[in-house]
Amino acid sequence: DDHAFLASVAARFGVHLSKPGNGVSHQVHLERFGVPGTTLLGADSHTPTAAGMGQLAIGAGGLDVALAMAGYPFHLTCPKIFGVKLINRLQPWVSGKDVILEMLRRHSVKGGVGKIIEYYGPGVATLSATDRATIGNMGAELGATSTVFQSDENTRLFLQAQGRGEFWRELMPDPDATYDEHDEIDLAQVVPLIACPSSPDNVVPVSEIEGLKVDQVIVGSSVNSSFRDLMTVCRILEGRRIAQGLSFHINPGSRQVLENVVAQGGFMMLLLAGGQVHQPGCLGCIGMGQAPGTNQVSLRTFPRNFPGRSGTREDRVYLCSPETAAAAGVFGVVTDPRKLEGLLPWPDVKNPERYLVDDSGIEPPPADGGGVEIVTGPNIVPFPEFEALPESLEVEVIIKVGDNVSTDTIMPAGNTVLPFRSNIPAISKFVFEQADPEFPARAAEKGAGAVIGGENYGQGSSREHAALAPRYLGIRVKLAKGFARIHRSNLINFGILPLVFRDAADYDRIGQGDEISIPRVRELVRGGATEIPVLVNGQEMMTLLHASERERRELLAGGLLNVVKEESHGGKA
Repeated sequence: DDHAFLASVAARFGVHLSKPGNGVSHQVHLERFGVPGTTLLGADSHTPTAAGMGQLAIGAGGLDVALAMAGYPFHLTCPKIFGVKLINRLQPWVSGKDVILEMLRRHSVKGGVGKIIEYYGPGVATLSATDRATIGNMGAELGATSTVFQSDENTRLFLQAQGRGEFWRELMPDPDATYDEHDEIDLAQVVPLIACPSSPDNVVPVSEIEGLKVDQVIVGSSVNSSFRDLMTVCRILEGRRIAQGLSFHINPGSRQVLENVVAQGGFMMLLLAGGQVHQPGCLGCIGMGQAPGTNQVSLRTFPRNFPGRSGTREDRVYLCSPETAAAAGVFGVVTDPRKLEGLLPWPDVKNPERYLVDDSGIEPPPADGGGVEIVTGPNIVPFPEFEALPESLEVEVIIKVGDNVSTDTIMPAGNTVLPFRSNIPAISKFVFEQADPEFPARAAEKGAGAVIGGENYGQGSSREHAALAPRYLGIRVKLAKGFARIHRSNLINFGILPLVFRDAADYDRIGQGDEISIPRVRELVRGGATEIPVLVNGQEMMTLLHASERERRELLAGGLLNVVKEESHGGKA
């Protein structure tokens, strides 16, 4: 139903359609649409994969992206620039995945919040466009607004290999460029790394956990799914068999990647080794199949390993490079891939000088789509209408959670939940399912509620349902020590008030079931107040609302769509 709906909408409104099975949006865009020096807005937090193309690519909520497509501006707080100098070159058996894992080891999932990360220095020229894409993709795990790389000879070679060389232009940092923050990575000193359960920044050298039995390996999905990544795995497995008792999966990033791997004989290498090759797509990365068994160890080249994201509540998911994943496939245990040196020569796979290009999976719109009928199946439900911010708020705390709560915890992915993404009443029944299965019923019963969070609340996926579904259940305010950028924007888009504790110690003074009152909240928001007094069981604590005039209009109206509707009719919020 969703596919039919999207296909008809694309034809009606003049949008190119990447058809089901054509690939993950990031990989497809990198291959067929990316242009150096342009900006890109995408409805997924991993949109900065396009850093490999020399684009400034930013993830955002789906509503922000839809409005940008309709001609409205996109707003964000101007980020700081975090300059990371790269020197020397990576050693054999080490790849771009290890570079971004090193960044996560140093700076954590909060290290990039409010920043754009720019990689510069002589080491950049040693990284291919797809290695850079891997690093850009997982900059989202640092909380970064975006990641940027120069557009240089390697960028030109990639575009030329795609048959799009005419779009290349050189873009290099100025010799006297300055940065708000600095770091330096000697690529020659980077070792194979692995992120342990259950956070992308829980990073250690692979050698520290060698010998751990592995039950499942998955290579691909939204990151490390390019030709070079997959063909490296093929070469390592060539003439060998996957270790007994281990399942080995390959998720190509696109049909193009799959076609080129097949053309170079890689498909047969994988099949003869006992690997399972799937259609291009995210698949197990968002819990759509490939869920590991309870307490089984799964090594994945994915970008995230938040608890339960795999589709299994008691999962043990590790994040690693294709080289480390392949080594586990050979030995059946976690193994530093440098130990493959005695078995086979380092593959040193390069991207093709000319890719096989087949754009049959990309459907251009008709010249005039005005007569196209939009197809809405029974699970395509009209968007809910939300009322404006009241004069005062009287709510109960429905749930209290800790630091670094991800949107996967708020609104799970997986094959039980995601089929309802176009049906807000149905998907709202799964809000906070992992943390508290009773949350939806309790929130609906109270009619108006609040959520309490710690630092970096709403990290991870840009999944706007993590704001939209709670709003449907009556959540009107979220109080936290701090919010992740995209989730905060999504909260405002759907009329939820994002308040930050002025004193972090106040977090400990409030709990589930407490009564919250915010008198004159509409007057305070309209008047531009940055300090919002909140009464908790009658006792006052001060919270902060740092919001632009535009964001305040959205909060007053009950959400961004209400503002758009009012403006289209000549009114004002």
